[in-house]
Amino acid sequence: MLHRSQTAFLKRLFPGDQLALAPAETHPARVDASRRTGGPAWAVVRPRTTEEVSELLGWAQAEGVPVTPRARGTGVAAGGIPGPEGGVVLSTLYMDRVLEISETDFVARVQPGVVTGKLQADLESRRLFYPPDPASVGVSTIGGNIATCAGGMRALKYGVTRDHVLGLEAVLPGGEVIRAGSRCHKDVCGLDLTRLLVGSEGSLAVITEAVLKLLPLPEASASLLAGFEDLERALAGAGAVFRAGLLPSALEFMDSGVLGALEKARAKSGGEVPWPKGTGACLLFKLDGSRVAVGAEIERLREALADSTPTFVKLGTDQEGEEALWDLRRMISPAMHLIAPNKSNDDVAVPRGRVAEAVARYKAIGRERGVGVYCFGHLGDGNIHVDIMYDESDPAQAEAAPQAKKEILRASVEMGGTLTGEHGVGQVKTPYLGMQLGPAERGLMARVKAAFDPSGILNPGKAL
Repeated sequence: MLHRSQTAFLKRLFPGDQLALAPAETHPARVDASRRTGGPAWAVVRPRTTEEVSELLGWAQAEGVPVTPRARGTGVAAGGIPGPEGGVVLSTLYMDRVLEISETDFVARVQPGVVTGKLQADLESRRLFYPPDPASVGVSTIGGNIATCAGGMRALKYGVTRDHVLGLEAVLPGGEVIRAGSRCHKDVCGLDLTRLLVGSEGSLAVITEAVLKLLPLPEASASLLAGFEDLERALAGAGAVFRAGLLPSALEFMDSGVLGALEKARAKSGGEVPWPKGTGACLLFKLDGSRVAVGAEIERLREALADSTPTFVKLGTDQEGEEALWDLRRMISPAMHLIAPNKSNDDVAVPRGRVAEAVARYKAIGRERGVGVYCFGHLGDGNIHVDIMYDESDPAQAEAAPQAKKEILRASVEMGGTLTGEHGVGQVKTPYLGMQLGPAERGLMARVKAAFDPSGILNPGKAL
C-alpha cells in the first residue's frame, strides 16, 4: 500500500480525475478480458503527457513502487492487471491524441491511448490505411496493440503490428525518455529497439508515442464464405487457393463445433446461417486491391475451390454484403457460451501445413479429458484459436479443463508451433514458457529486462 507522502506525490502530479484512490474506483483496473483478477491497485493514474509519465517512473523507481501499464483491458493474457503484490496502475486512456497524419510521408504519429478503429476511420477519409485489425479493433488502443504485437485477420497479407511501427517514444523505469526508430520506412541504424519494445507487454518501458507506417487505402474489396463437408476438404481448398497464386488479405476457418455454436446463436435470435446441413467446416476469405483486380481474383478464387466441392459459396461484394459474412466471424466468441458456461481460450500457432493435424490432436485431447474443444482462427498464418468449453460447477470438468489446456500447449510446441500467436504471454502463459523456451533463452530475456528495468518495477511477473 501507499503511505501518506506517496499519496501526496500522486495527488500533486495527477490532479482531479487523473488520479483514482478509492477501492470502488480502482477495482476495475484489477480485471481484464482474461477474466482474472490481479492484485490490489493501490492507485490508478491517468497521465496526459510524456513528462508526467517520466516523473511518475522516476518516483516509482526511487520508491520501489511497482507500475502496471494498462489501456482498455481488452487483453486476454492478463498482461494489464497488477501482479499479486499490487501496485500503481498507469492508464493511458487520457493519452488519446492523434498528433499527426502525413499524406506525403505515409505515417501517423499517435499517443498510445488512441483507439485503433477510430484511427482507421480517420485515415480512411484521407484514402490512407493502417492494416492491423485485432478482433477488439473497435475498443482496443494502439498502445495495447503495440504491447502485445497484436495480429488480427489481415495479418496474412499485411503482417502484424510490429510490421507497421516505424518509431517509438518511450519512458524507462527511472524516468529517462528514449526514442527508437524514426519516421522513415527503412532504418537500420543500430540495434532495432523499436521491434524489441513491440510485443514486450509493458515490461521494458512505457510507450508514450508511436510513429505508424501507412499504406494507400485499397480501392475495393470482396469477401467469400465457402463451406465444405469436413476440415480436410476445407484445408485442401485453402491450399489450392495459394497454389493459384492468390494472397487473400484475410483467410479464416471455422470447424464443425464452431458452426454448431453459430447455428444456435442465429436460431436464438430468429435468424439462419447460410450453410446447408452436412457442412463440417467453413473458410472465409477477404480480397482487396483495385476494382479490376478484385473482380478477377474472386473468379480465380471460385475456380481454385471447385475441386474441393464446396457445399455452398456466398459472396459479398459491397459493404453490406461483406459485413453480413464477417458478422458470423465476430459472433463466434459470444456464441461459444451457448455450448457451455465457462471458456478457457488459447491462441496457439503451428506451421501452416500442420493445422489439420493440430486440430485433430486438440479435439482428441478434449475427448480424452471430457471437455469440448472448438477451433477457428487465422488459417493463412497457422494461428489457431482453441476454446475449451466446460462447466466449472462440475468438479470433474473444472479439473479437466486446465489439464486439457496444458496438453494442447504441449502438443502445439511438439508440432513446431508456439504457445501464443498474437495474444501475448501476460500472466496466463508464464507457467508454460519452459515448454518452448530453454534456460539460456529465458536467461537472456531476463538480462534484457534488467538492462531496461534494473529494479524490476515495471509490469512485474509478466511476459518472461
